[in-house]
Amino acid sequence: MEAVIVTLFFFLFIFFLIIIFNAIRILREYERGIIFRLGRYIGTKGPGLILLFPIIDKMVKVSLRTVVMDVPTQDVVTKDNISIKVNAVVYFRVIQPDKAIVEVQDFLFATSQISQTTLRSILGQSELDELLSERDKINHRLQQIIDEQTEPWGIKVSNVEVKQIDLPPEMQRAMAIQAQAERERRAKIIHAEGEFQAAQKLADAAGVIFQQPVALQLRYLQTLTEIASEKNSTIIFPLPIDTISQFMNIFKDDSGKK
Repeated sequence: MEAVIVTLFFFLFIFFLIIIFNAIRILREYERGIIFRLGRYIGTKGPGLILLFPIIDKMVKVSLRTVVMDVPTQDVVTKDNISIKVNAVVYFRVIQPDKAIVEVQDFLFATSQISQTTLRSILGQSELDELLSERDKINHRLQQIIDEQTEPWGIKVSNVEVKQIDLPPEMQRAMAIQAQAERERRAKIIHAEGEFQAAQKLADAAGVIFQQPVALQLRYLQTLTEIASEKNSTIIFPLPIDTISQFMNIFKDDSGKK
């Protein structure tokens, strides 16, 4: 008889421990507990120590931390009929845990699906040049639209970033040719501007020489100085025509006197 009583107390003790274990919950700072009593939502609790009524109370934990979700690569046809592959990343967090559990079956899966469909829709309404040059604008539009659609679920989308845009090989070759042509065009423009500036400076120098002929003589002497500084065995001195003509006039005068 005593053995039966001891066994009974032992089982009662084990049952009591199970009840206590199921009644006590500890939630971290970033966690919240959605409490259902007999299937009906009665409130959100946490963080810290939570006491539940065994059997009749059920708790679902929800994390309030920011979730970084990769959007799988999507096949998109742009507005100008170019097929591309695009993937993205979505940053969001739960701000109303009760809605995230009650209003939608699986808020992570639902957010992923709505992100994929929105990505295909928005990028399909844009041209390729816009996707490549105005990515910040595209990201902002995606964030606004996804946030509006997930707001009834208690989810706040803080940021959406398009990670990579894969172009078809023929489009990559065409863009490379276009970029090369653009670089050549800029090089020719820069070269033409340099030639124009050099010609402008030469014209200015010619105007100065025309107004001050002695400037040409000074330039001539400077050139002779530069030539003389070099270690050359033979130096050719270019003489102006007017200097030679003066010597020729002197020789003519001497021959005439004789």
